Amino acid sequence: MDLPALKPSGLHRLIGKTADIALLLDAKDLIIDVSMVRPELNALGCERWLGKGLVDVVTTESIVKVQELIKTCRADADAGWRQVNHPVPGLDDVALQYTGMLLDKSGQMLLLGRDMQAISQLQRRLVETQQSMERDFVRLRHVESRYRVLLDTSREPVLLVDAKTDKVSDANIAAQALVRDSQRRLVGRDVFDCFEEGNHDDIKAALRMALATGRIEIFRARPVGANAECSVSCVMFRQEAGAQLLLRMFPVDASVASPHSVPGSAGPLDELMRRAPVGLLLTDRQGRIQEANEEFLQLLGALSAGQLQGQPMEDWLARNSVDWGVIKTHLRQLHTVRGFATELKTLSGLNVPVEISAISLSEPDGLYAFFVRDVLRQRVIESPAASPALAGQLSELSSLVGRMPIKDIVGETTDMIERSCIQSALTLTQNNRASAAEMLGLSRQSLYVKLRRFGMLTEDEKI
Repeated sequence: MDLPALKPSGLHRLIGKTADIALLLDAKDLIIDVSMVRPELNALGCERWLGKGLVDVVTTESIVKVQELIKTCRADADAGWRQVNHPVPGLDDVALQYTGMLLDKSGQMLLLGRDMQAISQLQRRLVETQQSMERDFVRLRHVESRYRVLLDTSREPVLLVDAKTDKVSDANIAAQALVRDSQRRLVGRDVFDCFEEGNHDDIKAALRMALATGRIEIFRARPVGANAECSVSCVMFRQEAGAQLLLRMFPVDASVASPHSVPGSAGPLDELMRRAPVGLLLTDRQGRIQEANEEFLQLLGALSAGQLQGQPMEDWLARNSVDWGVIKTHLRQLHTVRGFATELKTLSGLNVPVEISAISLSEPDGLYAFFVRDVLRQRVIESPAASPALAGQLSELSSLVGRMPIKDIVGETTDMIERSCIQSALTLTQNNRASAAEMLGLSRQSLYVKLRRFGMLTEDEKI
């Protein structure tokens, strides 16, 4: 390609278009001039390079590359591109890619450089990502090893089931022994094939209930080849492939709650406590759980009363000490609690809405007895009739239609509901403002603002 001779100004513009930095070296390989195009390279402090050799302004590992580049340029050969790093005090090294050419017989040399920061950052991120992936791989391999050791050394038969296909995705040695599967063919089989045919409907219902609610479901079934029925707990969890079901099998005696006899109770009362359709719970005066029946264990997803004995009841309440404080106060003063609405925290992490009634048993045992009813299972199909007071308030609101805009009527309704809820919370907490605010999900300051707005403060509090 024949190109016309360029003037110095044209050459300068050409260098600015093709390079991010240009260095002019004299015959002794000292830098006599520097030109930068990109302002990002100002951190290099190139003005301090004048009068120094290029080997003096690069990092240690780049010195050999610079010497080879200069030697090739002096021989008037194709120098190619060499990547070198320049140190910057207090910052990361700056990577540049250089090539060069000999200008004239006086020995001056022109070096053109390209900024490699973007590529250097990508390379650094690539290395960091690779190292992170290797660490994750090692961590996952260790987790899988621990999982396999725990699963195979467990005495409890365990099955992992894919919720979409109902196929067994994994089984431990105890499960294979229980269903007489010495050939390790459980994996891939239908989970219903692992149990007697008469139990299939119960198993299917329990699996679907655990999948729909997320709670631990407990049912009885007889594994194929087993001599007797066992209790099976089923819990749902999620992983990348979707929902999975964990089935654990126990002897029947190990999973049924067997409370100690209540003092002064007869045999029928023991059976009543075990088989009652509502959750029954006994605690001491400090709220530590002593006994629980099977219905309460199913609410929490526990397998035996031994898992709960000695634990504070307030740990299983959604609002912890607030709910327990209200219940305990009523039991001490009135010796009874009726229809206290709250939520229980299950072992699977879900909150179950319940209604609690309680009584204080006579001395010397000093026990509290709780009756816990699952509200979701007791839903009424038809809406209950409105109370006379609420009906009167609704009729008053209806009479405002045509005299006030609907926006104002809705505001009146909201105020009425807020006032009623605040009044109920104060009644339940014996006028304890802090507990009432926490029960309503408000800050204490917000509660006082609403009390002032509704005129519910006492004369002393208004001052």
